[in-house]
Amino acid sequence: MQLQSLWSAVTPELDSFANRPLPERADVVVIGGGYTGLSAALRLAKLGARVTLLERETLGWGASSRNGGMVLTGHKHGVGEMMQEFGATKAHELWDASLAALECVATLVQEENIECDFARRGHLDLAWKEKHIKHLQSAHELLYHEFDYPTLLVPKTELRNEIDTQMYYGGLVDERSAGLNPAKYVRGMARAAQRAGADLHDGVAAEAIEKTANGFNVKTARGAIAAKDVFAATNGYTGRATPQFQKRIIPIGSFIIATEPLDPKLAQQLIPHNRMIFDTKNFLYYFRRSPDDRIVFGGRAAFFPETPDTVRESAEILRKGMLQIFPQVEKYPTAYAWGGTLGFTFDIFPHAGQMDGMYYAMGYAGHGVALSTYLGRQFANRIAGQEWHNPFEGMDFPTMPWYSGNPWFLPFAMSYYRFMDWVA
Repeated sequence: MQLQSLWSAVTPELDSFANRPLPERADVVVIGGGYTGLSAALRLAKLGARVTLLERETLGWGASSRNGGMVLTGHKHGVGEMMQEFGATKAHELWDASLAALECVATLVQEENIECDFARRGHLDLAWKEKHIKHLQSAHELLYHEFDYPTLLVPKTELRNEIDTQMYYGGLVDERSAGLNPAKYVRGMARAAQRAGADLHDGVAAEAIEKTANGFNVKTARGAIAAKDVFAATNGYTGRATPQFQKRIIPIGSFIIATEPLDPKLAQQLIPHNRMIFDTKNFLYYFRRSPDDRIVFGGRAAFFPETPDTVRESAEILRKGMLQIFPQVEKYPTAYAWGGTLGFTFDIFPHAGQMDGMYYAMGYAGHGVALSTYLGRQFANRIAGQEWHNPFEGMDFPTMPWYSGNPWFLPFAMSYYRFMDWVA
């Protein structure tokens, strides 16, 4: 078993952007080299801005190259929860933005000729308990009647048409969602930004950001950059350079394993329509087939960010979960195991806007492939004076007393959500 992302293992390495001369000035400094930051840098460069992107590690190093590769409609909160929280008008805006975000990815892949195995397979939301079927049925009816959006409710008696397991009680299919190789996608985006003229740098962190009369002064270990605007795109890796965001983002580990390639007939039998799949638990499982017919299986096996020890421990937990669902794959060893750090917020909604004069977009809670691409582009448009849309504009970005970025409460949260998965 290799402690490495399957996606990176099958993706050519990106050329290094380290040790390049830093400019003294830029129109915009983007902090963070994942989907959000690269999408913004690409768009800004195409609009003629002098944009410099700073990444502490390597471009795409974080969860952008290590996620499950699911390009999903919707948000972590379902449409019913959004209706209750915000009312119909805002819920419609948030839902429509999720659809626009998915199309943003599809368009970018096509326009920039990014070879990342992008394919519309749809997603399948599975009921972990029998009583969860009511929740899926409610979502199905609400999407149809209130949002004019079709989904397919699959009863347990017909579930074998979607997945070869006895573990679930039914499911909800959304045909619009897609899958991709996230490492190929983020590297393709980086190459597109480079072609457009964005000034990309890895191995250099923003250590402090000072407000000035003309904008900002972004300090690094290799010098400072004066910029009119700064866009914080750090998500789960938000650090001390932006304390106003660090105290609002909860870094949570998510872990994934991938088997050796299955016999193609078995792979087809297990997941006939090659959907992106997840279930209704709080400690949810999410899984899919890879393009070479492996089972890629992820979940919140541990909440803490990735280390070699947490990856190994999580791999054991995830393999047990995978074999519960698919005992047919027992003879196929785990080939890869890895983790990434997601950015959660205290209300489990993404947040994007302007704070202390600085632009930001983060907190995708596992739905970031599409939303981060979309929001990066929208904020580039906003900064460049073009037409833009931000469905999260004006939303309160909550924190909690005495929290500064160290999630000391995660063990308590883990216990609570495990209990809720047992009783709810």
